[in-house]
This record gives sequence, C-alpha cells and structure tokens, in this order.
Amino acid sequence: MSTIDFPGDLLALERAAWEAAQQHALTPAQAAAVQAAVTEYAAETGLPRVEVEMGLKRAVRHPEG
Repeated sequence: MSTIDFPGDLLALERAAWEAAQQHALTPAQAAAVQAAVTEYAAETGLPRVEVEMGLKRAVRHPEG
C-alpha cells in the first residue's frame, strides 16, 4: 500500500476521533464525520476509500511506521 500525503484537517479529525475512542468517548456523530471526510478525500483523489481509511488510521495510530 502506498504512502498517502493526508491534509492536516483530515489528520486532525482522525486524531481527535482516535483520542475520543481511547477514552471511550467517541460519539456516532464524530465517527460519521471522519467517515464522510475519508469518503470525500477518496473521491477527490481517486483512491479506494478503504485504502484511504487504512492509511489514515496507520498515519495517526502508528506515525513511526
């Protein structure tokens, strides 16, 4: 899977959702906002949505790798 250069706003949205999930405070609205942003970014770039979602999670949760 290739490395994707995610925009800062998308990274921030996923970071906030991940932090909320870690605290068991992720809301359905917050999760839906991330999914909508992922879907929009995938459509804009022409990348598969699942590749965008997996890459974004990897970038936020495992930035060293």
